[in-house]
Amino acid sequence: MIRQGYESFQPEIAVRLWTGERLGPVDGPVVVLHDPVALSRLAFRPTITTLVELWMEKAFDIEDGTLFDVAGVKSRVKTKQALKQIGKWQVARALPALVRLRRQGKVVHAAIGEGAGASGSTRQAIQYHYDVSNDFYRLFLDQRMLYSCAYFDGWHDDLDRAQRDKLDMICRKLRLQPGDRMLDIGSGWGALLIHAVSHYGVVGHGVTLSQAQFDLSRERIAEAGLSDRITIELKPFQDLTGSFDKISSIGMFEHVGFAHHDEYFAAVHRLLEPGGLYLHHAITRPAKKAVRQFHRKSAEYKALTQYIFPGGELDYIGHSLQKLEAYRFEIHDVEGWREHYARTLRLWANRLQDNMEAAIGMIGEPRARLWLAYLVGCAISFERGDALIQQTLASRKVKGPSRLPPTRRDLYA
Repeated sequence: MIRQGYESFQPEIAVRLWTGERLGPVDGPVVVLHDPVALSRLAFRPTITTLVELWMEKAFDIEDGTLFDVAGVKSRVKTKQALKQIGKWQVARALPALVRLRRQGKVVHAAIGEGAGASGSTRQAIQYHYDVSNDFYRLFLDQRMLYSCAYFDGWHDDLDRAQRDKLDMICRKLRLQPGDRMLDIGSGWGALLIHAVSHYGVVGHGVTLSQAQFDLSRERIAEAGLSDRITIELKPFQDLTGSFDKISSIGMFEHVGFAHHDEYFAAVHRLLEPGGLYLHHAITRPAKKAVRQFHRKSAEYKALTQYIFPGGELDYIGHSLQKLEAYRFEIHDVEGWREHYARTLRLWANRLQDNMEAAIGMIGEPRARLWLAYLVGCAISFERGDALIQQTLASRKVKGPSRLPPTRRDLYA
């Protein structure tokens, strides 16, 4: 039945069974099935969650290739057509064996992410994702430890240069001036504030809910000799006070959740000076014809929030713009960075793959394999256009001129 199924679907990749038998091309990447129980579990629950669990448990692996080689593979024939080619009698004969295997199988990992917080912006949810280990993030991030989309002036630029260019683009979009009071919501390990203060002379303030990020960012700020110009707080955005000329939010909004969007935009409006600029950098999903349809989450989306981003929710850009205008912001520019994030994620995944042994030593093999699958899957989602990302420049609305230049030559010259 396995051979018949393989021949029916005609995947463009080889498979080697636990018996040593190889199906498919003689060259190229090979999916190695270590355990027949995996087939039973997949047959009874053919979902992305099952695949993730089997990958974490090392029920299957990849030789002579990477996850990228396998994740992008498609069947040469449609699923319905392939299933028709598998005789019903073959399925009936195989069913008792599949049932026996299913009873033998057992999941060897915890349901990572479950119970980590209903809202992605809670301290519990944030610390679940970001407090894995600073050393773990160093394995695949750039030298500044920026965990957000890089900006490539050329597609062959290395990650360190692309992340530096991203920082400078953010500062230029915000039109930072010496003495500006700048707030970075979700300030990570402090790279943006350090860059803005060092190169543009602003006074910076950051906020995070991650204890690991808070500790390391303060350490790095002190090492840069900027403790008198940058402050960091460990608190939710709702509790922020003060007044700022410029505000950035880079890859934080995804954690807020639809139930807290109003609270979020109200807080940004309250904290920003009239006429002040706000840069909103966030991952989105493509809109649907009906809002109800948009909120039906795909299996891949559910797996992502279960295992990686508990409580996280992605908006669509039209809704984000609507909320900005509802909270009295004027929208100036919207720029899509989808291909930049696809490239960033590929580089992260390749770096993690190269450092897999160290990652396993830090966080264990199941979770290290999970993170690799997450980075690969996200890269492919951005490449296909299933996931999007935009930078939106807005200002707190005032009557009269916005004080922005008439063109954007200052950004792209």
